[in-house]
Amino acid sequence: MSLSLTISLFLFFLQNSYANAALPIISVNNTTCQTTCGTIPVKYPFGTGYGCGHPAFSSFISCNHGTLLFSTRTGTYTISSIDYPSNTIMVNDPFMSNCSSMQNSGSFGIDSGSPFSLGKENIFVLLGCSTTSPVFDPKEDLCDTGSGTRVCRGLYSCKGVNGIGLPQHAPINTCCVYDYEANAGLGLDLPKLQCSSYASVYEFVDQGDPMKWKFGISLVYNYSYDTDDCRNCEDSGGLCGFQSLDKSFACICRNGVNTTTNCFARGYAWSGTTALKVQTMLAIGDIKDVKFKWNRLPIAEKSEEHVREKINESHMNNFIMDNGMK
Repeated sequence: MSLSLTISLFLFFLQNSYANAALPIISVNNTTCQTTCGTIPVKYPFGTGYGCGHPAFSSFISCNHGTLLFSTRTGTYTISSIDYPSNTIMVNDPFMSNCSSMQNSGSFGIDSGSPFSLGKENIFVLLGCSTTSPVFDPKEDLCDTGSGTRVCRGLYSCKGVNGIGLPQHAPINTCCVYDYEANAGLGLDLPKLQCSSYASVYEFVDQGDPMKWKFGISLVYNYSYDTDDCRNCEDSGGLCGFQSLDKSFACICRNGVNTTTNCFARGYAWSGTTALKVQTMLAIGDIKDVKFKWNRLPIAEKSEEHVREKINESHMNNFIMDNGMK
């Protein structure tokens, strides 16, 4: 039997016999899961593609050519940052107005049943609204007519207001600081609200200078999806994902093998022309390299019959000990 065939059989044994006995191999239909998208670290429960991360987030978060995206029924938005300690993501709507540039905007909404909610720091401002807009209904209390008036004056002092057809320092009777969460029935549906644009301010660096305000939409995500299975998978060097058919948990290993548990004893690679290197993650959590030097084996034990016999036995540890390969 040729050396290459014998080594191939031996590799098959290492990959399958121990794996089948201890860690079930599963199929996950996904592109390779990544730990970053562009410059943004991507951690569980998020993923860079279908089958990565938690299934509850897979329809909302994706990575497209190095850009991390957030998708809802109203559109797709760029994620500029993720703060994992506070469970917060920051998204940017390219059509949202800010002090330097105002334009007609689309609507913004969060899907029903979504694991996301609006951060409390968001201040939504409706701009260029019709005076007959439902937000100005005297029977309703939809606008902040107290401190909100200062926000409206600040934005209407910006030169960018010309972009929605208003002069600089226009009267603020077409502006509304809007409580999005309190008015969930209307949402941020600009045609229904009869407004031209909106802005979202999440931080007032200098309240007197709207050019220094920070614009964007802060979203908080539900992190009740954390599990011992995922922590065990990550401790073994894997990435947490899910199976495409039933959405059950999957641990995605670096070598492309997917298991229902973890990646311990899962990574292998060729090293040199005649040596096999098996990178084994032991149960104690340490990564150790176990090098099998083929030329150390006696000639008789390189035979096809010997290798096949050991494959059929399906005992990896016994095979290692029997041949003195430690």
